[in-house]
Amino acid sequence: MKPGVSVEPSGTRFCVWSPDATQTWLCLFDAADRETRLPMLRDADGCWHVEAAGVGAGARYGLRADGRYDPGAGLWFDPDKLLLDPYAPAIDRAFRYDPVLAAPRGEGGDTAPLMPKGVVAAAIEPLPQAPPRFASGGLIYEVQVRGFTMLHPDVPEAQRGTIAALAHPAVIAHLQSLHVSAIELMPINAWIDERHLGPLGLTNAWGYNPVSYFALDPRLAPGGIAELRATVAALHEAGIGVILDMVYNHDGESDAQGPTLSLRGLDARGYFRHDAEGRLINDTGTGNSIACNAPVVRRLIVDSLRHFVAQAGVDGFRFDLGPALGRMADGFDPQAPLLQEMRADPLLADRIMIAEPWDIGPGGYQLGNFGEGWLEWNDRYRDDIRRFWRGDAGTLGAFATRLAGSSDIFGSGQTRSVNFLAAHDGFTLADLTAYEHRHNDANGEQNRDGHGENLSWNNGVEGVSDDPAVQAVRTRDGKALLSTLFATRGAIMLTAGDEFGRSQQGNNNAYAQDNAIGWIDWERRNRDLEAHSFALAALRAETPDLRGTAMLSDADVEWLDEHGQALTIGQWEDPARRRLTLRYRASGVAICVNGDTEPCRFRLVDGDADVDGRSVALMRPAR
Repeated sequence: MKPGVSVEPSGTRFCVWSPDATQTWLCLFDAADRETRLPMLRDADGCWHVEAAGVGAGARYGLRADGRYDPGAGLWFDPDKLLLDPYAPAIDRAFRYDPVLAAPRGEGGDTAPLMPKGVVAAAIEPLPQAPPRFASGGLIYEVQVRGFTMLHPDVPEAQRGTIAALAHPAVIAHLQSLHVSAIELMPINAWIDERHLGPLGLTNAWGYNPVSYFALDPRLAPGGIAELRATVAALHEAGIGVILDMVYNHDGESDAQGPTLSLRGLDARGYFRHDAEGRLINDTGTGNSIACNAPVVRRLIVDSLRHFVAQAGVDGFRFDLGPALGRMADGFDPQAPLLQEMRADPLLADRIMIAEPWDIGPGGYQLGNFGEGWLEWNDRYRDDIRRFWRGDAGTLGAFATRLAGSSDIFGSGQTRSVNFLAAHDGFTLADLTAYEHRHNDANGEQNRDGHGENLSWNNGVEGVSDDPAVQAVRTRDGKALLSTLFATRGAIMLTAGDEFGRSQQGNNNAYAQDNAIGWIDWERRNRDLEAHSFALAALRAETPDLRGTAMLSDADVEWLDEHGQALTIGQWEDPARRRLTLRYRASGVAICVNGDTEPCRFRLVDGDADVDGRSVALMRPAR
């Protein structure tokens, strides 16, 4: 039987999987929040179902399940806990953490007043399938939906911080100036705050703590799936694709002391991974790990992905802690059932699939191992490029390898690298050149959270500086970093605001900063850096060599020193060398890199190029 909600002429059929429950109930709520409970019937496969006559679109509901309560054995049945249907297409309000949600059975009382209710959605016609909007070697623009437009002066105040704001003409014009191929939306599914944030006066701003894999968070999408669908359509009209960041590795119910909201109360043993003693496995650092390759979970995940393609027309997905999707009993397997089912599904087969190829579990670092059809976040690109521009000795060879597509990671053929210098997790691009150390005191964890080593530098002054000379040097370094990114082989990713120097005041873990630290300040953006980014984007868009994804060979390019001579082995191995030219043989396009502080004249076939210290020049022969 199909899980979830099916609206029929006579009413609505509800179905949920809970094989160990002794009884489940559908709980309907009227406008005054009065509850009506309908007992559900169990079939042979452990699915409980009921048809509610006369119930249609807009009805609010939840579930309750009874059975054995033994958390040590993975059994959390508690009929006092109202549960969200894992397939609920929408919820009536955002989640708010309350200790009662985590109370042991018999101690907390009814949680219905604290829980968002699922909302029965009216059926909408699925969108016709179309090829994904994403150009090979294109620019992915990572967006934290709320913080992106909260301070945008052109977006109407009532629309700021929502998915609908992304369709505003001013926002689309900015994306087009950057030649964005696809925006990647950080999690938009309904989430709940981690329990330690409330006492600190903080809230989760990033959404990496989901409760639902279907329902959108009402704070970001007050118009629900229709709002996402309309925004995707507007972006498609502008030639821009949409990628959703999905978190299937864990849910917001956390560890054994966490709240019971949905999966835990229905079938914790089936939905979560447990060790031999029955304890929750925590390969995610969040308290639990979803059993992604259990049959019922595979179906849930694939159905969720199909939902967003069919109902909203999204072009692809980025998977947080991607190895979780391929974890089997013996570790990560790129041929795991879930990964195979995703690629075999006719609605998903051509979608863009991007892995964050690491988690904290055993064998969790899997960069380069997801295989054909997958793009992968490349943290070695991030680190090697940062080391070079920081001035670390002996980094020229690694810098060149990353510039050329990271063949040491992805082999021959096409690179699958998503190259990035900064992401939501870590320093912003501007803070990378202004802070040598993290400054996370606002997170309330005594500056212990976030990355300790950021491969960053501060140009002599830690943090904000009003000195024009310091500001000029930081802008110069920002330009060099951005120029390197836009000259790199393969897909590139830019986190929103890094193109004009956004800062998080040195906070490299701003997940709980739904405020000025995490919001993009559009009024104070660095216009010089922004203009440089626009020029780089235009150059990349009109230069096929810069957008290529095929691995480079000696037949394609030559590596030269500043005198126009082929780099020797001795020069490659010289730890002090910080200059090189990559020149495409057929087109003559050249990338001149001067990592030294002094300016240098580079000799090229078509004429010389003067390159300032710590700068990159992208040269094309005159037409």
